[in-house]
Amino acid sequence: MTSKKRKILMREAHHIRPTVMIGKMGLTEPVVASTDESLSCRELIKVKWVGFKESKLEIFSELARRTGAEEVAVIGNVGILYRRNADPQLNVIPGVPRE
Repeated sequence: MTSKKRKILMREAHHIRPTVMIGKMGLTEPVVASTDESLSCRELIKVKWVGFKESKLEIFSELARRTGAEEVAVIGNVGILYRRNADPQLNVIPGVPRE
Protein backbone atom coordinates (compact mmCIF):
# COMPACT_ATOMS: atom_id res chain seq x y z
CA MET A 1 0.00 0.00 0.00
CA THR A 2 1.38 3.40 -0.95
CA SER A 3 1.78 6.13 1.62
CA LYS A 4 -0.66 8.32 -0.33
CA LYS A 5 -3.34 5.62 -0.23
CA ARG A 6 -2.68 4.97 3.47
CA LYS A 7 -3.02 8.68 4.25
CA ILE A 8 -6.34 8.94 2.40
CA LEU A 9 -7.73 5.84 4.12
CA MET A 10 -6.65 7.02 7.57
CA ARG A 11 -8.36 10.35 6.94
CA GLU A 12 -11.56 8.60 5.82
CA ALA A 13 -11.48 6.22 8.81
CA HIS A 14 -11.09 8.99 11.39
CA HIS A 15 -14.83 9.39 12.00
CA ILE A 16 -15.78 5.70 11.65
CA ARG A 17 -16.75 3.83 14.80
CA PRO A 18 -15.28 0.35 15.33
CA THR A 19 -17.52 -2.31 13.80
CA VAL A 20 -15.63 -5.42 14.95
CA MET A 21 -14.51 -6.16 18.52
CA ILE A 22 -11.83 -8.69 19.46
CA GLY A 23 -12.83 -9.86 22.95
CA LYS A 24 -11.75 -12.45 25.46
CA MET A 25 -12.26 -15.33 23.00
CA GLY A 26 -9.73 -13.88 20.54
CA LEU A 27 -9.91 -14.42 16.80
CA THR A 28 -12.83 -16.80 16.32
CA GLU A 29 -14.69 -17.84 13.17
CA PRO A 30 -17.67 -15.54 14.00
CA VAL A 31 -15.25 -12.59 14.31
CA VAL A 32 -13.72 -13.42 10.92
CA ALA A 33 -17.18 -13.80 9.36
CA SER A 34 -18.37 -10.51 10.87
CA THR A 35 -15.26 -8.74 9.59
CA ASP A 36 -15.71 -10.21 6.12
CA GLU A 37 -19.35 -9.09 6.03
CA SER A 38 -18.48 -5.59 7.26
CA LEU A 39 -15.77 -5.23 4.62
CA SER A 40 -18.23 -6.33 1.93
CA CYS A 41 -20.60 -3.58 2.96
CA ARG A 42 -18.19 -0.74 3.72
CA GLU A 43 -14.69 -1.32 2.26
CA LEU A 44 -13.11 0.48 5.25
CA ILE A 45 -13.65 -0.61 8.87
CA LYS A 46 -12.15 -0.30 12.31
CA VAL A 47 -11.36 -3.23 14.59
CA LYS A 48 -11.10 -2.69 18.35
CA TRP A 49 -9.33 -4.90 20.87
CA VAL A 50 -11.08 -5.42 24.19
CA GLY A 51 -8.99 -8.50 25.02
CA PHE A 52 -5.74 -9.96 23.65
CA LYS A 53 -4.16 -6.49 23.55
CA GLU A 54 -0.65 -7.92 23.98
CA SER A 55 -0.91 -9.90 20.72
CA LYS A 56 -2.96 -7.43 18.68
CA LEU A 57 -0.47 -7.10 15.82
CA GLU A 58 -0.40 -10.85 15.18
CA ILE A 59 -4.20 -11.09 15.42
CA PHE A 60 -4.62 -8.09 13.14
CA SER A 61 -2.33 -9.57 10.49
CA GLU A 62 -4.12 -12.92 10.68
CA LEU A 63 -7.54 -11.23 10.40
CA ALA A 64 -6.39 -9.25 7.36
CA ARG A 65 -5.00 -12.40 5.74
CA ARG A 66 -8.16 -14.45 6.36
CA THR A 67 -10.47 -11.73 5.01
CA GLY A 68 -8.29 -10.66 2.07
CA ALA A 69 -8.03 -7.12 3.43
CA GLU A 70 -5.16 -4.67 3.60
CA GLU A 71 -3.83 -3.44 6.93
CA VAL A 72 -3.99 0.35 6.94
CA ALA A 73 -2.83 1.13 10.49
CA VAL A 74 -2.97 0.19 14.15
CA ILE A 75 -3.35 3.11 16.53
CA GLY A 76 -3.59 2.19 20.20
CA ASN A 77 -6.15 -0.60 20.51
CA VAL A 78 -7.85 0.14 17.18
CA GLY A 79 -6.87 -1.18 13.75
CA ILE A 80 -8.06 -0.07 10.32
CA LEU A 81 -8.74 -2.57 7.52
CA TYR A 82 -9.49 -1.88 3.84
CA ARG A 83 -10.74 -4.22 1.14
CA ARG A 84 -11.79 -2.87 -2.25
CA ASN A 85 -15.19 -3.98 -3.51
CA ALA A 86 -15.26 -6.00 -6.70
CA ASP A 87 -17.88 -3.64 -8.13
CA PRO A 88 -16.24 -0.21 -8.58
CA GLN A 89 -19.64 1.52 -8.31
CA LEU A 90 -20.28 0.32 -4.74
CA ASN A 91 -18.93 2.13 -1.67
CA VAL A 92 -16.10 3.84 -3.47
CA ILE A 93 -14.05 5.96 -1.08
CA PRO A 94 -13.29 9.26 -2.83
CA GLY A 95 -9.67 9.81 -3.80
CA VAL A 96 -8.44 6.25 -3.18
CA PRO A 97 -6.34 5.03 -6.10
CA ARG A 98 -7.97 1.93 -7.63
CA GLU A 99 -5.01 -0.35 -8.46
